[in-house]
Amino acid sequence: MSALTIFTETQAREPLWHSTDAEAIREQLNAKQVRFERWEANQDLGADPEPETVINAYQHAIDKLVAEKGYQSWDVISMRADHPQKEAFRNKFLAEHTHGEDEVRFFVEGAGLFCLHLDGKVYQILCEKNDLISVPAGTPHWFDMGSEPNFTAIRIFDNPEGWIARFTGDNIADAYPKLP
Repeated sequence: MSALTIFTETQAREPLWHSTDAEAIREQLNAKQVRFERWEANQDLGADPEPETVINAYQHAIDKLVAEKGYQSWDVISMRADHPQKEAFRNKFLAEHTHGEDEVRFFVEGAGLFCLHLDGKVYQILCEKNDLISVPAGTPHWFDMGSEPNFTAIRIFDNPEGWIARFTGDNIADAYPKLP
């Protein structure tokens, strides 16, 4: 179940706010210019779908975003617990960073934890199947895929070169809850 937990940037143990209600999550995040939506596939994807199958299932929704926001490219990323570099990838994504473009992810299966550092607060968004999140360009954030990752997501980009991070050097992520 999708969830949003909000903390102050100085108190990682006591949440200010928590909800698993998709509409309440959307309202909280939209107030910070973070897009949160729920999408549905137009076909059954089966177990461990091929990237082409995933894109075909969501092309209608991708096309709407492209028309609205002018995104230029998209792809599919999957991470499984048996990936030989899962620990290195997790550590890289756990470091707070920004991007020069929006970071748009749609979770086709599995889950991941996006953590946004905004206006003196940390917003932890547990994204699961059917969740779309768009983190605005320049927003300090980090991502936790857990110690045993299992997700497939569509990534949508402004920049055809894809994911380019600018690490902030702030170790704030170390203080906040992570996925098991």
